[in-house]
Amino acid sequence: MLVIAVAVAIGSAFVSPRAEGYEVGDTAIDFSLKNIDGDIVSMSDYDDAKGFLVIFTCNTCPYAKMYEDRIIDLDEKYKDKGYPVIAINPNDPVRSPGDSWNEMKTRYADKSMTYPYLFDETQEITSAYGATKTPHVYLLNKEADKLVVKYIGAIDDNFKDASAVTKTYVEDAVDALIDNKAVQTTSTKAIGCTIKWKES
Repeated sequence: MLVIAVAVAIGSAFVSPRAEGYEVGDTAIDFSLKNIDGDIVSMSDYDDAKGFLVIFTCNTCPYAKMYEDRIIDLDEKYKDKGYPVIAINPNDPVRSPGDSWNEMKTRYADKSMTYPYLFDETQEITSAYGATKTPHVYLLNKEADKLVVKYIGAIDDNFKDASAVTKTYVEDAVDALIDNKAVQTTSTKAIGCTIKWKES
């Protein structure tokens, strides 16, 4: 817990230059970002997807690490139902060397991740979405030719212990979309480390 407290304190010492970002109901932009294998990935590549779980996360944040297995579980549960995970590392590797693209490749292999792990080198997508933490979830739903934001926030209500979770925010939201129902909880506070923005 001391490590988490120090990480949060260090991160909060820098002012975020981010844009206001999205609110629920907004239309999200697509992106073209480099995956750990060097390929460029966009949401437009997924012809059969009904939507996406876009999760801003990283290698080094203690919160992000505690959620890695749960993110893998989300991808395995929902990608065949039309809602795959796409993870994006938003951190500046100058400020956080452990979040470099090469370190991303190592982390990806170590955790046997099942989803694309993309690098937002310019931080333009992170800023456009309005992500502030790692992890920070954006649930998008395909509606006609748009990607509509349906949920923003945390994965669940207990970052410390997956077995003690009582509210599965992301799962509830995706299940509602699959059942053609309204998402009941559309936003929660993302809990995690502050994104490491480039210094101006």
